[in-house]
Amino acid sequence: MLIKNFILFIFLAAAILPQEEVIDKIVAVVDNEIILQSELDFQAAMYASQRGVDPDNPELKRQLLNSMIDEKLVYAQSEIDSIIITDEEVVQRIDYQISVLQQQYGTIANIEQMYGMSIEKIKRELREDVRKNLMVQRLREKNFTFLEASRREVEEFFSNYKDSLGMIPEKLTIFHIFRNPKTTDRLKKRYRDFAQAVLDSIKQGGSFEEFAKKYSEDPGSKAYGGDLGFVKRGVFYPEFEAAAFSLNEGELSGVVESPVGYHIIELIERRGESIHTRHILIKFKTDENADLETIEFLTDVRDSIINSNGNFREFAKIYSEDKETAPYGGELGTFFVNQVDKQLLDAVSKLEEGEISFPRRIEYGQDTYGYHIVFLKSRIPQHPPSLDDDYSEIKRLADEFKKQKEYEEWINELKTKIYWEVRI
Repeated sequence: MLIKNFILFIFLAAAILPQEEVIDKIVAVVDNEIILQSELDFQAAMYASQRGVDPDNPELKRQLLNSMIDEKLVYAQSEIDSIIITDEEVVQRIDYQISVLQQQYGTIANIEQMYGMSIEKIKRELREDVRKNLMVQRLREKNFTFLEASRREVEEFFSNYKDSLGMIPEKLTIFHIFRNPKTTDRLKKRYRDFAQAVLDSIKQGGSFEEFAKKYSEDPGSKAYGGDLGFVKRGVFYPEFEAAAFSLNEGELSGVVESPVGYHIIELIERRGESIHTRHILIKFKTDENADLETIEFLTDVRDSIINSNGNFREFAKIYSEDKETAPYGGELGTFFVNQVDKQLLDAVSKLEEGEISFPRRIEYGQDTYGYHIVFLKSRIPQHPPSLDDDYSEIKRLADEFKKQKEYEEWINELKTKIYWEVRI
């Protein structure tokens, strides 16, 4: 399974990485597809470099080749099943992959230099491989996504493998009440006026890209002139999306307020429910009084819950400003201790079950923070796995075990129906 996932991860890089000219040969044939020695060597080199193993290890190459053959078999079956991938899906996946490369290499120019071809040629080179990969992914999802182990299968899995499952790590169930320090109206007006001045300068002929690089406070897009790439509806703040989706291509918004600040938005291109925008963000900032007021407010909430033996969940529904968790009483979830973010772990590490922390500052982005009080509902110590106490975790492992077993059986079935041959 590990090697199979690795194959899926690096196929895009293999499709466009410049390769030295070598005398190549076919090492496997699957239906109408071939696998070349250079492709196998490349995957072995990538796998070995990431894990510090020998790329020429015969067993490694055998496993990788088998995984590559499996991928080709699934692709062949996806064609037989007439799996349809739209051009829009291919374009979206390529755009996503380019954005990942841009984060890695900094600029489009650096990507072009790395791969020795223009960005448009890179996209053309990726197109067919992306389409094939999406077909493989779609067929896998169709056959295995909703496959689950029955109660009896979970029990059998636990009976057979409980001695090899190891210890269940310490588990914590955590709630919180979160508040953002409020920017005063006076400060908000100052930031809005500045955003309006930037917008006016752009309208008078200033470069959006240069103004974004100079003034935007969005660290993820600032270096790229505010470019946010293609994003589907539902990702940005509702206020941002309402303004962005109402624009015509090439049109500028007015000054748009969201929970984090003021935006100036330009719509570059629209494809159905996806938009390509760039923006300049002027963030809201607070002063020391706002921080102090927030800490005092949360302290009063904590005291009220403790002194009145109140229900933390009910207070969270009323007072928490975390929109995702407030409707659920501030529940952050149940986590193994090694899954908990360091800031949150620091807040709960010394709490006993049922205790509430004092207000703590929490960073949730560059120069973005708030304060929260944290309630530790339960703490289950590390322990040997138990079917009664850890059923959900054991079922998840049993589900994956069943999916992998069925996948292997499916591949073996495909091998009886689809032509394949190893030529090493």
